[in-house]
Amino acid sequence: MKTPKRIEPLIEDGLVDEVLRPLMSGKEAAVYVVRCGEQLRCAKVYKEANKRSFRQAAEYQEGRKVRNSRQARAMAKGSKYGRREQEEAWQNAEVSALFRLASAGVRVPKPYDFLDGVLLMEMVADEHGDAAPRLNDVELEPEQAREYHAFLIRQIVMMLCAGLVHGDLSEFNVLLGPDGPVIIDLPQAVDAAANNHAFRMLERDVANMAAYFGRFAPELKETRYAKEMWALFEDGKLLPDSPLSGHFDEPEEAADVDAVMREIAAALREQERREAARAEQDGAEKPEEPPAPPWLQ
Repeated sequence: MKTPKRIEPLIEDGLVDEVLRPLMSGKEAAVYVVRCGEQLRCAKVYKEANKRSFRQAAEYQEGRKVRNSRQARAMAKGSKYGRREQEEAWQNAEVSALFRLASAGVRVPKPYDFLDGVLLMEMVADEHGDAAPRLNDVELEPEQAREYHAFLIRQIVMMLCAGLVHGDLSEFNVLLGPDGPVIIDLPQAVDAAANNHAFRMLERDVANMAAYFGRFAPELKETRYAKEMWALFEDGKLLPDSPLSGHFDEPEEAADVDAVMREIAAALREQERREAARAEQDGAEKPEEPPAPPWLQ
């Protein structure tokens, strides 16, 4: 096939020998199967911001480090330079997360290189050497569902121990290889300690896993692993092999009103963002940013 323009620099640098075929095209990137010597790998080509359907919500970017104050100011202003820097930071987030998680033993595709917006990484194949299916494309027996669910809960724990929350985990970004599930698509991974939305994202990731595997083993829908592992994480007691029960008793303490107010404010901002996005798609004028709620001023 014709070599995509974005992959040409990797061929010129000897990182890729040949582009064999497109593998998939998603909301944020297109993935190709490439040959590197005798090995098959994947080249993930990130789409330009104006061609992506996945919006870089502020909640995902919170807590991410920038190189310097100039970069931070430019990103805040939304200048041309700032947008370019923001785009680069978004792409680098997945590369950084993959290297970090692979080093921690989390089952993710092994990253090899990153050049000009193209990520070169392991191709997760099935037992026949073809691209592994996504979880949403397979039917499972109840015992398989329990086994894979337990494995992925342990992977989520390992990610949290490495300081990260996936942020968008579902059956659509887990591949099923010969050795079990492999977690993919990490550009929205967040810092568990620096992002105020981290627990809510963790809870959503865990709930998505329970809902999917609960289709085959209904009792999994009743598990509550997120609060259990987060409580251990906050206490500094979470380890990759920490035993978990799937149950959690709420502490008998007064409610954290400030935390509740922050969550409400975040929900209001997210609602406004979605309405603005819909208005933009319909060609309508984007509404003005609402003032912060009084309790946050």
